Amino acid sequence: MKNVETRGLVLFSRHYREQDKLVKIFTERFGKRMFFVKNAGKSRFASSLQNFTQLELLGTINDDGLSFISDISEARPYQFINSDIFAQAYASYLVGLSDVALPDNHYDAPLYGFLMKSLDLIEEKIDMVVVTYIFELQVMSRFGAQLDFGQCVFCHRKDLPMDFSYKFNGCLCRNHFDEDMKRSHLDPNVIFLCYSFMAMDLEKLPSINLSDDMKKKIRVFVDALYDHYIGVQIKAKKFIDGLDGWADIMR
Repeated sequence: MKNVETRGLVLFSRHYREQDKLVKIFTERFGKRMFFVKNAGKSRFASSLQNFTQLELLGTINDDGLSFISDISEARPYQFINSDIFAQAYASYLVGLSDVALPDNHYDAPLYGFLMKSLDLIEEKIDMVVVTYIFELQVMSRFGAQLDFGQCVFCHRKDLPMDFSYKFNGCLCRNHFDEDMKRSHLDPNVIFLCYSFMAMDLEKLPSINLSDDMKKKIRVFVDALYDHYIGVQIKAKKFIDGLDGWADIMR
């Protein structure tokens, strides 16, 4: 393929042989690609190929084998994300989810845009926990999980308190709770918020203030959904799960 221009996000890099590096970049036009960088330490691109850096690059994109960078016209690192251990953990988790949700070399500009906007919000110090919930819930469909938190699976009512049923892969309104005695027994506000997050446009994200207690309830539910329907293991998620124990010390 001839040289092409595209925007991209550096996902990670690793050493290859003694002096070279392989750099994985999620490109807007060509999906995730692995780029070969010769003599990486001495390369004029070295400072631009750090994790959580947005790029405008010119390069050769190969469908088979490695791709190559000819030039980088702009590089913008996420300063806050790279400097804050909490922001970096949440950003790494979103990047990890995107990585496993999309096969390499597959075009997916909407997912690229969704990830970039999510990282932009974290960089702007918008509540990273809420941004993560929105991302997790909306990206579930890319793993094949099509869940509707907006209506009862039996009567389709939307105006009553809801609970979630794994038996029926959807919500039960209060009138149908008896259909599944092993339903989740959630706070109805958890279902309402998850429904809202599933439909929320990050470009028009309203101000959302959730109590720590509600955040924990949503976290437990979303984790359960991922365990049941998705089953992916993201290294950064384990780190996030351990943050609560020493968050006060770090802050």
